[in-house]
This record gives sequence, C-alpha cells and structure tokens, in this order.
Amino acid sequence: PVNLIIRPDIEDRSFHDTVKAFQGPETAWPEAIEPFQKGFFFFLSRGGKLSVTLSSGLFIQEPEWYYMIHRPQEDQRGLDSASDLFSPGYFTCFCLGGKTIDLKAAVSGKNNQEILKQDSRFRSFPYFNPGISLSEAIYKGLDAFLVHRGKDKSVIAGYPWFLDWGRDSLIYCRSLIELGRLTEARSVLRLFGRFENQGTLPNMICGKDAGNIETSDAPLWFFACCKDLIEKEKSRDFLNEDLEGRSIRTILLSIAHSLIQGTKTGVVADPGTCLLYSPAHFTWMDTNYPACSSRQGYPVEIQALWYNALMLLASDDDTGGWGDRAKKVQKAIVNNFWQESLGFFSDCLHSDSPNGVENASADDALRPNQLLLITLDVLDNISMAQKCVETCQELLVPGAIRSLADRKLEYPIEIFYNNKLLKDPFYPYSGTYQGDEDTMRKPAYHNGTAWTWQFPIFCEAWAKVFGEKSYSTCLAWLGSVIRLMRTGAAGYIPEILDGDFPHAPRGCDAQAWGISEAARVVHKLSC
Repeated sequence: PVNLIIRPDIEDRSFHDTVKAFQGPETAWPEAIEPFQKGFFFFLSRGGKLSVTLSSGLFIQEPEWYYMIHRPQEDQRGLDSASDLFSPGYFTCFCLGGKTIDLKAAVSGKNNQEILKQDSRFRSFPYFNPGISLSEAIYKGLDAFLVHRGKDKSVIAGYPWFLDWGRDSLIYCRSLIELGRLTEARSVLRLFGRFENQGTLPNMICGKDAGNIETSDAPLWFFACCKDLIEKEKSRDFLNEDLEGRSIRTILLSIAHSLIQGTKTGVVADPGTCLLYSPAHFTWMDTNYPACSSRQGYPVEIQALWYNALMLLASDDDTGGWGDRAKKVQKAIVNNFWQESLGFFSDCLHSDSPNGVENASADDALRPNQLLLITLDVLDNISMAQKCVETCQELLVPGAIRSLADRKLEYPIEIFYNNKLLKDPFYPYSGTYQGDEDTMRKPAYHNGTAWTWQFPIFCEAWAKVFGEKSYSTCLAWLGSVIRLMRTGAAGYIPEILDGDFPHAPRGCDAQAWGISEAARVVHKLSC
C-alpha cells in the first residue's frame, strides 16, 4: 500500500478580498475548526460551515499558515497579489493499486450530523466522466448556473464574480428552450417578466434590488425567448400566463409601445426608420470604466433583436401594425448598415442623441454583433449574408470570436480615461486582456478580446447561410471549445480569451452564456 498525505488549504473571504492572517484570522480560524475521524468542519464567518471529508483514512488536526502567497493574475491586474492561506491539518490514508478515495468539500447551513448523513459520493463533474461526448458535457455544464429565486429561477452569469444579469439570464434561457427544458425556461421568464416597468427590465438583480435597468437589450432578449418558446411548444398559451395581474402578452406590448414612445432610460425608436436608439453602455458591450466603446446611437444587434420582437407581435396580432414596422426596420438596416465595399455591416450608427438616423455616422468596425441579423432572419439577401459571414471569419480564434478585427479604421473609436486618450482611435484593437483595469483591461474588453458566447452564433449563422451540408463543418468549429473545457474550471467555458495567440483564457472561469450558447447551437445542428 501507498501512504497518501493530503493537506488542504482553505480561505473564508469575498472574491474581491485577500486574507491577511494578522488582521484576526490567525487566532480565530484555528478555533473555528471542529475535527472528526475522517475530516473536519470549519465554521464560516458569515454563517454556515464548510465540511471536508475523506472516504477512508484519518484526519489529523495540525494547523499551519502559509504567508504571502503570490497570486500572479492579481499582480497582473494591478491588485493586491499577496494572500495568506490556512491549513487546519492533513489527511492520511493507505491505498492499494486500483483503489479509489474520494475527497469531498461542501458548504452547508445544516447541522453536523445531517451533513455527515448525506451521500458522500464525489460529484460527477462533466470533465471527469470518461468517454462523455462534447454535447453531453456541455448540456451537463448548464446546471451549475441555474439557481432558485423564490418560486422561480434565475441564472448566475458567471463564476466567481457575476450575479443575475438580465441579458445573460435570457440568452441562457434560449438554450433551455432549445434543449426542451421548458418548465425551467418559463420560470426564468416569469421572474424577469414581473420586473417589467414602462419598457424596462433589470440589467442586474442583486438580492431584492432590481433597480439597475440601464440596458437596451434585456427587454429584447425577453422577446426572443418568448418567440422561441411558443415556436418550440407550437402553442401561444404562454402569452396568456398571468404575472401578478398582467399576462405575458400585455408585458410584451408594454415593452414595445414604450420603446416606440421612449423609455425613461432613453431608449427610443426613430420616427422615420423605426430603428432603436440606445444610450451609451446599454448593450452587452456595456463597460464604462473607462468609457471604452460607447456605441451610443443605433447598435446593429439591437436592431436585429427589435426586428425579431416586432415579428413576434405581428404573428400574434397584427392589428397594431407590427408587421409594417418590422418591414421598415428590415429595410432601414440594409440601407443604413450595409457596407458593400467592405462586405459587412456597420456595427453602430453613432449619434450623441436620438436626432434621426439620417444624422448618425456609420462606423467601419468589423465586429460579430452583426451575425444576429442572420440568425434572427433579418436578411433575405443570401449573397449579402454570405459575404457578411465569410468576412467575419477574420474574427475567429479557437473556441471564441474576437470583438473587433485587427485592422485600421476610417471611423475613429476614441477611448478616454481621465481625459487622456488611451489608444490610437484609428487602431483601437487590443489583443491581450491584462494589466491595469481602467487603462488596459477595460479598453481591451470589447476591442479585440475574444468572447465565447458569440462564437456559437457565428457557427449558427454559417449553417443558416450555407445549409445542412455545412453542419459538420460548424460542429467541428464548435469542437474547439474542448480545449477550453479541459483547462481552468474543468467542464466549463470561460468568459473571454485573448484575441492574440496563444489565446489565453481570461475573465470569469465559468460563464453561463458561453456554455449555454454552445449547448443551444450544438443541439440545433445535431438534431
């Protein structure tokens, strides 16, 4: 037999903090340990307890501290990079060849005996199942993000930093619908639908606080989910569902009418073209530390989502002229966004105020947002769609798609911080997401950083344009996420990658919409 010694290090902190033993934990944490034969309990400072157990062997209580552990990623980000680690003791066990020993760690508010009575089998993470298919691993990975919120459900946007973001939850919801998990999808939609107020939905829910409504796309993704759901069920019953005195249909109409008249957040339809005006930082490219790429004006994906919303209303009851508005939006997109000489659509018609599309300036930034024009059936010109998706190949990296092409621009993208211009406005591309947050990482976030959530949309758009014979190609592209699922948070897909080689994973280690969009498109192209 071989004698194994396993010494765990533990922390009790917020994800934004570091541990400094001299500030109190050095004396408090050893006293918070309650050992037993096969493990220990650690009583947490904010309630509840951590239990760590080994399926065989003994736990020996022998507290030790490891001081000033250097964290290179924190150092790279310009943050405090030194943290202390506490080890309460070690496990010792003897095992022969072929024997399996499980180490289990769990946080619970239950009493000690209830915890010990729980099934001690190791949780079956997707990555650790030999022979599992890519699709099955991706489908299993969805479960980590779906959480209870009262009688309904919500979505944690990413681990370890994010909470319940509106657009992220609704984009994730589309995957539940595609996979036939309709009860859960309805639950997410009910939660967010209740918060609708004069055309707005929460940008983020923090506990019971849903006051952050600065988003132009969350209400439109709500439409997309409702449209997907009734098409999947082949029934409009969900539109009649009651949410505290209002039907889903009433909520959708409230959103649409508010967008046309203008919401209290400043989102409003242009009277001439019916295109939607969006204030700065209201789309998924919403970072404002510093301003980065504000995209104030008429962002292309907002128009695609708006067209999709109008088509849903038109299919339900077109007495309100929704079909005519959809046609107007469709025509205006082609007339104002398409750049024939470049072979792609402008990412945004920039305007400081909603003073008319004719007064906005079209940029020449090659970004993946335009792909929603294809996947949401805005384009009926197949040649135009083919040119668009072929040009967007320039943005691809394995497992992700870059947020901006590595090329010079005619229309400048100005990135300021403290009134200082950070990048060349005619060459704002940043291929590495590292360094100081305000002056390096945030400017790179949407200007070259590669995103995992839009990568499957590219594959979906390609499949839509080139037909069923291209499905195997698209699934092969999607297979490039396997590398990402084998690193970092095993079995999950990270938020972002560097746009430049070797495309290092960055941001959240496990991102909801990254794995949900992969699951949605893999399922769609496989069934």
